[in-house]
Amino acid sequence: MAYSAAAPLRPSWMSQQSARLLAIIIVAPLASMATAVITQGPHVFSYLQSVEMLTGHILMVVLALVFGLVMAMLAMRGERKERERADQLQVALEKNRLERELLDARLRLLQAQIEPHFLFNTLANVEALVASGSPNAGLVLRQLIAYLRAAMPQLNDADATLGTELQRVRAYLELMHMRMPDRLQFTVPELPALADLRFPAMALLTLVENAVRHGIDPSMAGGRIEVGGQSVAGKVMLWVADTGVGIAETAQPGTGLSNLRVRLQAFYGSGTRLDLHEQAPHGVRVELHFTPMDTK
Repeated sequence: MAYSAAAPLRPSWMSQQSARLLAIIIVAPLASMATAVITQGPHVFSYLQSVEMLTGHILMVVLALVFGLVMAMLAMRGERKERERADQLQVALEKNRLERELLDARLRLLQAQIEPHFLFNTLANVEALVASGSPNAGLVLRQLIAYLRAAMPQLNDADATLGTELQRVRAYLELMHMRMPDRLQFTVPELPALADLRFPAMALLTLVENAVRHGIDPSMAGGRIEVGGQSVAGKVMLWVADTGVGIAETAQPGTGLSNLRVRLQAFYGSGTRLDLHEQAPHGVRVELHFTPMDTK
């Protein structure tokens, strides 16, 4: 009780540790005397007149002081370790918060680079369609406007999911199919089991755009784009496969693919992989391997 009461009752000029030790030094003899009074009652003075009893009482006071001070120092040592552990935890939490803020800023920077890249490439496709005098140019432009109106407000959504990303991919491929209906076929499944998975906006769309631009567009015969995904033992694999011209005739990866690697590793961790495989007889398959974060 003295140990606990010393800290809040101590004078401002005295340290907490000194106040606690002084309280035990003062209270130990008083507690021993109180024990003698309680046990002996009105015979306490005759009890202490005995040399043997007085010696025992003094010994009890010494033991109370020794054990009291030892236990107090052990308790203060434990409190000091707990404070140090709490301070270390606070520093770790602050470091983690700063790292998360830095990661968010980095993701926003990379995404800001990808968004114009996607928009300008799409507008270039529409420009080529208009320049060719296609009667579908007006319809395609209206579809592009509708797509951008639906997609652009969600591009900076920190809580974007794979389900919304698949919707964007489907809308983009429908737009590209209108531009080249005889040369592009595609499959984009719903993937209901992975729909609520947190997923960086435009990550999958970047792969689909590369498949159109570097795989289907250069091919006179066109081809097919297949988007898919699966989850096995807590690991997720997504893929975009095309039957276009293949890796040998494909241009070197540009800003979109380079930034995508960095974004995915920043979003899911260093274990994330982006693999490119050549398909037979021709085409490219790009696979994303990662461990998902918490679902929305």
